[in-house]
Amino acid sequence: MAKVTGLGGIFYKVADPAATQKWYLETLGVGGEWGAMFPFKGDDPEGYALLSPFKAESDYFAPSDAAFMINLRVDDLDAMIAELEGKGVAILGRQDEDYGKFAWILDPDGVKVELFQQIGGAP
Repeated sequence: MAKVTGLGGIFYKVADPAATQKWYLETLGVGGEWGAMFPFKGDDPEGYALLSPFKAESDYFAPSDAAFMINLRVDDLDAMIAELEGKGVAILGRQDEDYGKFAWILDPDGVKVELFQQIGGAP
């Protein structure tokens, strides 16, 4: 039987795709021909991508009113936060857990982006 092997992408509508792609490239350093592209390679052997449903009444995506949020893995959250603040990007919050560190920002279209640095094994 065939099986799903991982997350292929997150697709969403915006008013100006070129401006959004430019923001992700200039602000977070991710880009490519079709947007932010992440090649599969020897990342953390215990790392994983999620396709995770939330209850409709969840406020976890706030202050965005989008029906989805993007989670991006980072290798050094503290350095990423410092770089983003240097670019004038507002950090909405920060949280450290035993298994990883989190911070949140909004992209230019108001989509909440969760930055995640995994620490140790999966929770």
